[in-house]
Amino acid sequence: MQLDYTQLFIKFALGILTLIIQINVFGKSNLAPTTALDQLQNYVLGGIIGGLIYNPSISILQFLLVLILWTLVVFILKFSRDHNNWVRGIVDGKPVQVIKNGKVLVGNCMKAGISANELMFKLRSRGIYSVEKIKNCIFEQNGQLTIIENDEDNIRFPIISDGQANIDVLELIHKDETWLEQEVKKAGYNSINDIFLGEYIDGKLHFTGYTN
Repeated sequence: MQLDYTQLFIKFALGILTLIIQINVFGKSNLAPTTALDQLQNYVLGGIIGGLIYNPSISILQFLLVLILWTLVVFILKFSRDHNNWVRGIVDGKPVQVIKNGKVLVGNCMKAGISANELMFKLRSRGIYSVEKIKNCIFEQNGQLTIIENDEDNIRFPIISDGQANIDVLELIHKDETWLEQEVKKAGYNSINDIFLGEYIDGKLHFTGYTN
């Protein structure tokens, strides 16, 4: 069967347009996927574009309907993930704590499928050669480690992110959530939930609210 290059071009253009729309509407993270949903979105969309585009029995309208349907599915999944912790846990998986207060949680390491060699290699690549220096270490869904060291002068993580207090950072500076809530109110915000990003730098708090 002779290939209709006009139809092929239109399908290709629709596929590229759909990809651009998904990236801009659903987030730039799709360019370098960090979650299972981002990877699935790219794989399936690539399969749709690469598979159906060369099938002459699939009309342009059918191809467009498939793209619209997949975009709708991705939108529903992303919306549900962003607004429901249960759905987020199913779609993205859950981070696993592998080190706490200088001790390796062997059971969690086995659960996450990370060996001792891999764990220490990842730590050495971050310039850490002893687990005793670590306050908290989380094995993230993308295979990376989030590390908080036992060093108040070496705090690299926000004290508040997305309206949630970072308890580990509070423990490092010997404060609690009640103190943080009071500081947030002193800064003119109603609660911690109003803070998009809160940083603790050189003993001072810096807040960025959802509405400045």
